[in-house]
Amino acid sequence: MKSHHDQKFRSIEGIQQGFEKAGYVCSRQIAATLYLAYHLEKPILVEGPAGVGKTELAKTASTYLGTPLIRLQCYEGLDESKALYEWKYGKQLLYTQILKDKLNDILNGAEGLTLSMSKLHQYDDIFFSPHFLEPRPLLKALQQEQGAVLLVDEVDKSDQEFEAFLLEILSEFQVSVPEIGTIHALSKPFVFLTSNNTREMSEALKRRCLYLYIPFPDTKLEGDIIRVRVPDLSETLRVQMVSFIQQVRTLDLKKVPSISETIDWARVLVILHSRDLNPDMIKDTLNIFLKFEDDLEIVRGHIHDMTEKAKRGF
Repeated sequence: MKSHHDQKFRSIEGIQQGFEKAGYVCSRQIAATLYLAYHLEKPILVEGPAGVGKTELAKTASTYLGTPLIRLQCYEGLDESKALYEWKYGKQLLYTQILKDKLNDILNGAEGLTLSMSKLHQYDDIFFSPHFLEPRPLLKALQQEQGAVLLVDEVDKSDQEFEAFLLEILSEFQVSVPEIGTIHALSKPFVFLTSNNTREMSEALKRRCLYLYIPFPDTKLEGDIIRVRVPDLSETLRVQMVSFIQQVRTLDLKKVPSISETIDWARVLVILHSRDLNPDMIKDTLNIFLKFEDDLEIVRGHIHDMTEKAKRGF
């Protein structure tokens, strides 16, 4: 992949600028991790609260590089056949039927059981050949000639057995198919693994990856994100709403607002033609970024004070 995209990763500043043009505002730490992972050809293990842009980072990398995004969504019970490859059983059955229909023609001239079996065995290699192989995300990512971005999403939801299997793939960027042999990556994919930290990843996997933790953004970064993602929102309202959201995150809530929910709220404010924050409008739209009734009640009790602080500059 590197030979095709070296120009895209010439500097950390260039990555920041390129990602922002693609709609993703990343901190220097994120851009530096992308830069190093690309040149070291290492996967990135991305952790952080839900909704801070972990998955979006991989999607934007795909857009930035102009390569396909191949996504493997992890879940409990995910196994090799769903992640790597399966055989196209329907086509194999059809092929078996064709062989059956053509059996007389195939065995024509064969005298004795030994010669007949020898003729039939000539078709074994076709039965288990690449033509009948159904690539799943991991294998598909290795087959992209111009490279790809491979997103292994929510890897913490998979079993430890699958994590060990995944580590083997990422270490060599090759897979072994017993009936075919070893399949090497045509171009190493740029790999992102995301985790919400529902379980601890193994030390072996962490050693293989560069580690990136994406926290909730500070006021400036969140303001920049809203500016890029919701350009129709006025500067005054953007400053006020970001200040309000930052205050909400300091409260003792079950679920604090994520960046994606802040963006949703900004879009709602545009739809409502809001000019500045006011308590009534906030009460009407709290459900955009709060998802529990207890959290709604807590914030309702602080709306007036937090609105005033947001207007003064938090």
